[in-house]
Amino acid sequence: MEHTIQLALAFLLVQALLQTYAVNLDCASGFQEKNYRVRQSSDYKKDQFILKVHFDDCSGNEGLEFAISNPDLRVEADGSVFAEKGMEATMPGFYIQATSVHAQDLAKVQIASGGDNRSSALKEALRIGNSSILHRSKRSLIAPPISFPENQRGPFPKVIGRIITDRQEGIKFQMHGKGVEEEPKGVFKIKDQSGEIIVTRSLDRETMDMYILQVEITDLNGKFLEGAATLYITIIDQNDNKPLFREGPYVGHVLEGSATGTTVMRMTAYDADDPNTDNAVLRYSILKQTPETPSPNMFFIDPEKGDIVTVVPPTMLDRETLEVCKYELIVQAKDMAGSDVGLTGTATATIIIDDKNDHAPVFTKSMFQATVNEGFTGITVNLTVEDNDDPATGAWRAVYTIINGNPDMNFKIETNPKTNEGMLSVDKSLDYERSAFHTLLIKVENEDPIMPEISYGSSSTTTVQVTVLDANEPPVFNPDPTIVVKPENIPIGSVVVTLNATDQDILQKQTIKFAQFQDPAGWLTMNPANGTVTTRAALDRESIYVHDSQYTALFLATDNGVPVATGTGTLIITMLDVNDNPPSVYPTVAKFCEDSKDLNVAILGATDKDLHPNADPFKFQLGKQPGIEKTWKVTQVNSTHAQLSLLHALKRANYNLPIVVTDGGKPPLTNSTDVLVQVCSCKKNKMDCSTANSLHISITLLLVSFITLFCL
Repeated sequence: MEHTIQLALAFLLVQALLQTYAVNLDCASGFQEKNYRVRQSSDYKKDQFILKVHFDDCSGNEGLEFAISNPDLRVEADGSVFAEKGMEATMPGFYIQATSVHAQDLAKVQIASGGDNRSSALKEALRIGNSSILHRSKRSLIAPPISFPENQRGPFPKVIGRIITDRQEGIKFQMHGKGVEEEPKGVFKIKDQSGEIIVTRSLDRETMDMYILQVEITDLNGKFLEGAATLYITIIDQNDNKPLFREGPYVGHVLEGSATGTTVMRMTAYDADDPNTDNAVLRYSILKQTPETPSPNMFFIDPEKGDIVTVVPPTMLDRETLEVCKYELIVQAKDMAGSDVGLTGTATATIIIDDKNDHAPVFTKSMFQATVNEGFTGITVNLTVEDNDDPATGAWRAVYTIINGNPDMNFKIETNPKTNEGMLSVDKSLDYERSAFHTLLIKVENEDPIMPEISYGSSSTTTVQVTVLDANEPPVFNPDPTIVVKPENIPIGSVVVTLNATDQDILQKQTIKFAQFQDPAGWLTMNPANGTVTTRAALDRESIYVHDSQYTALFLATDNGVPVATGTGTLIITMLDVNDNPPSVYPTVAKFCEDSKDLNVAILGATDKDLHPNADPFKFQLGKQPGIEKTWKVTQVNSTHAQLSLLHALKRANYNLPIVVTDGGKPPLTNSTDVLVQVCSCKKNKMDCSTANSLHISITLLLVSFITLFCL
């Protein structure tokens, strides 16, 4: 009987072991659902149930702990997720991580909006009240996600996970991707028999926060059996990066008198840690203010945004009463949402109190005086002002305006950019005889408009008295220049003009003497007592000293003042042309081919130094030479040119022809010009005039020429 009971117990034990083994064969370590989907139709309230997840490491879940990526949610030890506080219906999705002694896994929860009743949908989807959750379909090759913290200490290598398969014998695991055979190479390895995932060194999340690898199964000969399954290895962030201010230098400006709470600038730090964790949640604070007067807390920084604002009343931001107008703040950024264990980074913020125009410029004197000589131009007096605003701004820089006493614009005023003084100058010389005293009213303002509550007072205007001292001014020719029109052939000794000069010093009795200064051609003479100009040589319009029919001479007028003053006057004589230049013919040499069928020899032109109508039209004729008209012919082409032609062919020789030309003046002038015509040999487009060097003159021509010379 006792033996029978032992056998029965043994059978039951074996049966239990077999059942357990069968269950374990069907167990896949990790979350039983990798992607959860929750439909949300309204806002969540605090402590409201969201969903429940199920994790099984197939070994009893020893030491099981959950972590959730959304800080506004919490997950209980049984996998139930609740709202930590009230949240809007637009809540994003999140991740849940489960870690036990034997396994790790990561599940994703997606939030979908919808109009269905959320509680009933959740219960239906999750079967709340039942011990089971929706199970995934069974697979023979499973790569559970792995989460591994960065900056882990050795020794390495370390086993961080395992690939699951129902195949037991004759298989090998292989793994591929970045971190295995691709850069960074050798970070992860897989045991080909057991499927254990090994990390070979410490990892840095900021270098790579996730590795996506492909796992497959082959037989012992390398033949592909199954895969590839995707393995996600997520690197868990550690707080190993302190906040950094990367955009410096940080300089902010605020106007003096700004209202409390005025934003000066924004300080923003950067943390390389995971932005979805407290490792990168920053809080800002001001550690130190320099200087600490008039208050050690002149500014405040928004702990979350980093905005620096003023916290003192406007009266404490008076640039004219502050010891300094520049403050330096040591600003700290701390991660871990500002907790004591957070890492810190600091930067210096410079804040400058900018000036605004709250002080009007004031003249240091109610009256300024100056004395100048008549005829003087330049700076005569510097006007000084006081202004308590910042010298580097338009609130200090002065702008001066003459508002009275300057009808003829004799004066102008400019600002000295270094001293802010008003430089009053005489821009157009003053005339003592017209006015010996000038009284100017001048106002001063700033470049920038003054604040509405401030006004320019009477001290922003001043009076300047300018006294003009008499000076001996030179005589002035009137008119200047003096222009006269004269024929070029007026007789020597003719009066050209009497120049007029007056002395500007009307309060003094002075005498004036005249003298020549420049007479380029030496044609003129002058009476020193009365300024009468006469000719002492013949005027010539065609002279090199005449330009465009005008001759220019300069004369002096000198008074007997103390000291002596001299003025210069200009005389311009416009000369009328007379017919005093005979015309001449060009060219004076012409070449002609002896066998040419065209008997036109040359086109002759005429020039004349005189002007029309004393020049063209010109009349061309052959000179009086016996028999010349039987061989040569001159035909008028136009008013300035004629055609010279042969009446019959000539032998090679040189022929000297007198051409008579007459101008169109009244009376006309005539001139005879000898034109040398060379009859040459022309062969193969080459002209040879070497044999035509003897002058062909008839005996009759020689006789006539001799008689003509004898008669002269």
